[in-house]
Amino acid sequence: MPIDETALVQARGLTKEFVRGRRVVDDVSFVIRRGETLGLVGESGSGKSTVARLLLRLEEPSAGEVRYRGRDLLSMTSHEMRGMRRCMQIVFQDPYAALNPRMRVKQILTEPFEIHGERPSAGLASRLNEMLRKVGLDESALERFPHEFSGGQRQRINIARALALRPEFLVLDEPVSALDVSVGAQVVNLLKELQKQYGLTYLFISHSMPLVRYLCDRVAVMQRGRLVELGDCEQVCGAPREEYTRRLIAATPEMPAAM
Repeated sequence: MPIDETALVQARGLTKEFVRGRRVVDDVSFVIRRGETLGLVGESGSGKSTVARLLLRLEEPSAGEVRYRGRDLLSMTSHEMRGMRRCMQIVFQDPYAALNPRMRVKQILTEPFEIHGERPSAGLASRLNEMLRKVGLDESALERFPHEFSGGQRQRINIARALALRPEFLVLDEPVSALDVSVGAQVVNLLKELQKQYGLTYLFISHSMPLVRYLCDRVAVMQRGRLVELGDCEQVCGAPREEYTRRLIAATPEMPAAM
């Protein structure tokens, strides 16, 4: 795959080998265009989350290349990557494990500004209140601890933290799989609204084809570490080429009416 300077994110030949030469990710290539949502689907263990971590350089690949706005992330120093991380954030699957139980929400949301040495121009308190409002919470949440919130509310706090520095690219690693169906639908609709409002670009990781069809513009299907199908969502979900993709579609229920 040639370098695509118009893509926001591009993976070329990404490979990750673990012990005994087993490839968890094997020669994966795709682009993510500005403003779109690319769905990355597959069964548990197919390599989806590893791809996400390689894209953000939370893990180092065994081979391949990752470009962001045309820049090679893998050649960057740790100092250069620190600056890039303001533009690239992740929302993890488990809203319980992703928040420090000993920190109040105010500390959790303030931490990104402290790490990057940034002071919001309108003032920190104003930005924190704005962040909470955007995800459907109010300022009374600031003095509370994570255990005082429901799972859906905790995921909203995770999303607020990810948006703190106003990134343009978010990796959403199965962000609703730990939530019940109706709460998950609310979070997905929130993500759609935030994307529209801020012009965000998403990589949405899921095992649910109906959910991906609802949220995503294009979809990439992974099986045993390899990319086996890639295309527009309607085409892949409506007329998949691969038997594996057809099995994924058949294995997941329809979306709730709330969507």
